[in-house]
Amino acid sequence: MRLWSVLLFAGLVTLIQGQVCRASEKFNVVFILADDLGVNDLRCYGRQDQATPRLDRMAEQGIRFTSAYCAQPICSPSRAAILSGLTPARLHLTTFLPGRADAPSQKLLHPQINQQLALEHVTLTEHLKSAGYATACIGKWHLGGAGFGPKEQGFDVVYAGKPNTTPSADEGGKGEFDLTAHAIDFVRSNKDRPFFLYLPHNNPHIPLAAKSELIEKHKASFNPLYAAVVETLDESVGRLLGALDELKLTDKTLVVFTSDNGGLHVPELREDAATHNTPFRAGKGYVYEGGLRIPLIVRLPGVVSAGKIVDTPVINTDWLPTILDLCGVSFDAKHSDGVSLAALLRGSDGSDASPLSNRPLMWHFPHYTNQGGRPAGAIRVGQWKLIEHYEENRLELFDLSRDLSEERNLAATESNRAAEMQSQLAAWRKSVNAQTNSPNPNFDPAWFKRLYSDIDTSSLKSDKTAAAMRSKLTEWRTAIDAVVAKKK
Repeated sequence: MRLWSVLLFAGLVTLIQGQVCRASEKFNVVFILADDLGVNDLRCYGRQDQATPRLDRMAEQGIRFTSAYCAQPICSPSRAAILSGLTPARLHLTTFLPGRADAPSQKLLHPQINQQLALEHVTLTEHLKSAGYATACIGKWHLGGAGFGPKEQGFDVVYAGKPNTTPSADEGGKGEFDLTAHAIDFVRSNKDRPFFLYLPHNNPHIPLAAKSELIEKHKASFNPLYAAVVETLDESVGRLLGALDELKLTDKTLVVFTSDNGGLHVPELREDAATHNTPFRAGKGYVYEGGLRIPLIVRLPGVVSAGKIVDTPVINTDWLPTILDLCGVSFDAKHSDGVSLAALLRGSDGSDASPLSNRPLMWHFPHYTNQGGRPAGAIRVGQWKLIEHYEENRLELFDLSRDLSEERNLAATESNRAAEMQSQLAAWRKSVNAQTNSPNPNFDPAWFKRLYSDIDTSSLKSDKTAAAMRSKLTEWRTAIDAVVAKKK
C-alpha cells in the first residue's frame, strides 16, 4: 500500500511539473489572417458549397469560436487592433487606409483619421521581440507607408509578396503559395528559437482569381470563383501546418487562424458578390453581425482542448494580451483594450469564462463605406446588441439569442435597456476620445435616396447564386462608385 502511495505521489509531481513547464514555455506563434473571409465561409462553420479540409482538420485539433468579432468591420483598423491591442476608436484609425472620399450622398463628413498605426504604440511584435522572439511579417500590411511599415513596428523579416498573381500549377490568384513558401523558410530558419510569424494573406479579397479547374470543381457553389479562391487559401494553410509537423514544432506552436472582418456580401469592382453571411445580416463595412463576426480557430496541442466549440464572445483586441500571457511575456494589462483569453483557451471552467460572456464589446465606425454602410456605433452585452445610427440618432436593439439575423428591432419595447446601452456606448466613446462626424454642407438628398433609400444593402437577402444577384445590384454599384467623383 505504501509503495502505491509513493508511486501515485511521484506521478502527481511529474504531472504538475509538466503542467508548470508547459505554462512557462515560450511557445512559437503563427498568426494567419485571411482578408475578407466571412464567418461562414469554411466547411467547419457550415458552408457546404465550399471545401476547406485542412482548416476543418485544424478545427478538430483545436478550438473553434462561434462568436468571434473583429474590432472594426473593415481591414486597416482591424489589423491595427490585433497588433496594438487597442480599439480603433482610441487609435483614431477607424476605416481602411487611405479611406473613402467624402461625397454629396453623405449627410455627415468623415472624421480625419490617422493614416498609419502610430509608432508610439508598443505592438505585440515589439513585446515578443524584446522577449527574444524572431519575428516576421509575410504578406499584407496596410497600416501605413514609408516610416510606418512592419520594420518600424518590430518585425525582423518583412516580405509583402504580390496581392494578385496569375494562377498556375505553382501559384494561386492571390500570391498564397509564394507567401507560404517564405513563411516556411522563416520557420525553418528559426526552428531552434521562439518565433512569431504574422501571415496576413491577400486571400480572399477582390479581385478574385484561381485555377480554372478549381473554379469548375465549384461550379455549383454560390460563387464558384470565390469558392476556388477559398480552397486555395485552405491548401496554403495546409502546407504551413505540414511544415510544422515535419519540423516537429506542432506541439510547441500556437496557431491562430482568423479574418480581419466579415465577408463581402455585395458586388465590388467588377466582381459579383463574393459571399453571403447567412443567417447573419449584411457583411463587410457594416456593424451588423455579418460585418463583425469572423471565423476563429486556435490550436496548441496539450494546452488548447481538441475539438472544442466555444460561443463566448471574443474580439481581436484580445490577441495581444492573450498571446503574451500564453508565452509568459510580462505586460501591463492597462495598456490594452482587450483581455487575455488564456484561461478560456486552457479550458478553465465556467467561472473563468463567465465574465467574458457578459463583458461589453463596443464599436465606433463613423464612416460611409464602399459596401453601403453608414456611420454607426454598436455595443453587445450578453445576448443584447444595440446599434446607434449617427445620422439620425436612430437605435436598433436585437436579442441575438433569438434573432441572429437582426431583423426584429426591440428598441421601442425595450426602451429602458436601449437607453442604458446607448449611454454606455456614449461614455465609452468619450473615454477613448473617439472622433465624431460633422454635417456635410454639400449634402444632396437625391444622391442619398438613390444609394441608401431606394436600395438598402444592409437588408440584402442572398439569392441562390451571386450571378443571380447581379442585375438588381449593377446600377447601385455603379452609382456608389461614381458619387465620390461628384463635386458640388
